[in-house]
Formats: sequence, C-alpha cells, structure tokens
Amino acid sequence: MKIAVMGAGAVGCFFGGMLARGGHEVVLIGRPAHVGAIAMRGGLRFESAIFDGVIPICAATEASAVAGADVVLVCVKSADTEEAGREISPYLESGAVVISLQNGVDNAERLAAVLARSVVPAVVYVAAGMGGPGHIVHHGRGDLIIGPSPRSEEIATVFAASAIPTVVSGEVLARLWDKLVINCAYNALSAIGQLPYGRLFEADGAREVMDSVITECLAVASRLGVAVSPDIGDKTFALVKVMPEQYSSTAQDLARGKPSEIDFLNGHVVRKGRELGIATPSNLALQVAVKLRELDRAGRAAG
Repeated sequence: MKIAVMGAGAVGCFFGGMLARGGHEVVLIGRPAHVGAIAMRGGLRFESAIFDGVIPICAATEASAVAGADVVLVCVKSADTEEAGREISPYLESGAVVISLQNGVDNAERLAAVLARSVVPAVVYVAAGMGGPGHIVHHGRGDLIIGPSPRSEEIATVFAASAIPTVVSGEVLARLWDKLVINCAYNALSAIGQLPYGRLFEADGAREVMDSVITECLAVASRLGVAVSPDIGDKTFALVKVMPEQYSSTAQDLARGKPSEIDFLNGHVVRKGRELGIATPSNLALQVAVKLRELDRAGRAAG
C-alpha cells in the first residue's frame, strides 16, 4: 500500500516509520530540515523499545508527493489543517482515503470542508517526540481508533499487520472528546511549568484545577450531545501513573519556540462554552496562560 504522511512531526514520523518498517511504500512530507536529515542518513532515525535504528523511507517537502497514495495521513498541527488541505487537494487520487491523525475534535470536519470529500477522523494514542531533524523518539503506545468508512476495516488490518493496533469505531467523536478532556487537563499545566506529568501534582491545587477543567469539558460535551466516557475523570488522573516522564505536546512546542495547539484544546472548550452559554473559566485561564508564554518566547526571540 502506498501511504503519504502530510506533516512529518512526531506523530507522522512514528506512524509513517512503523508502516514503512512493515513493508509499505511511505513518503513523509515535512520541513526541509527533516527531509534533508532523512536523505543524508538514508532513512528515518527511529528510537524506540520497538525498534532502534534507521528505517529506509522516502521524504519530500512538497504536497505533490501525495500523488498516487492509497491512504493519506494528515498529521499537521490543528492551526495548519485548512492550509494542508488546500495544498494536497490538487494531487489526491479520487479513491484515496484521507485520515486525520491530529489533536482536537474537529479537524476531520474542517479538512473535509476544504477537500469537498469525506475525511476519516482518528484518535491517536502515542507518546513520542522529535529528537532532532529526522529523528523520532518513541516513549510508549502507538495505537489508533478510526472512524468507519468503506475501507476502514481494510486499513485497520493493514495497520495492525505493521504493529499499529487499530480499531474501527462509530464512537470516534466521543473518544476524541475523551482525549480532549485529558489534553485540556494536562497539556497547559505541563507547558506552563515545563514539567512532566509526574511532577504536576507537586504544586498545591493542581488536582483541583484539573477537576475544574474536566467538569467544564463535560458540561460542554453534554450540551453538544457527546457521550464522553463516564470514567473519564479516573482515566485522566490515571495517566500520571502511566506516563510520569511524559511532557505534553504543548510543553514540547513551547520549549522549541513553536506555536502551540492550545486554541484547539482548552480554547475549543472555551469557544463552544461561549456559544452554548456555559462558563469555562478554568479552561480560559489555562489557554490565556499558555498564550502569554508564547508571547514571552516570541518577544525574546525577536529581541
């Protein structure tokens, strides 16, 4: 199967690397620094308990590289969703399946509007980060839930054969909200403190802040008719035991001086809350705090 990965960050490199290692023809589409490093090294540096070495893989900087792909995995940041859609649209095969492997809950919908075709939403469970250009560091998990489509079962089978456990579910939106709740609870706090999950509760009141964030998320989800898992609170607090050393993607973005996805995490809850007349002060405070950190880093870089 030919697979194109639009967005060669941590998520794109992990799943692209696993599929290439599974024998599929994969092309990673990313920034010149990543593409150059992959070309120079002869493949993607893949550091994981699963495999530690170099995986031969193609890489390109232009969206035209999606041409001929059977499956296109969109792994760009949420703020870049529409632009990525416009870039790949002219080159997509009519029968290509487009899957959104992104944070947030509405990327597949936004992407579908740009492409004027259906997009399969997916929930991504992987702990990974970039160790440098063309170098993925995998910390744990690496499984997917994807929405139903005429080819979803086939794709799930193909992915599973490449050691990517994949489940097809009609409840993918609810599971995206489950992940959003967890992201809203952890991402901003990890980013603001530049701390891994395991140290967040060292600050008095951190658990209470998370409780408040979760309560607001559940109120918004309920009004939207989304059936979030009833034990999502327990799942959220259990994460700190499973991934004590993990830094959130938002923390990683701030550390590298990159724009975060906070407007599509806590910010999404804030926007929907305003539309529905539901107060979301805890989510708003975390969103603003991260935005202030972004402004501070941008100011220092400019100075």
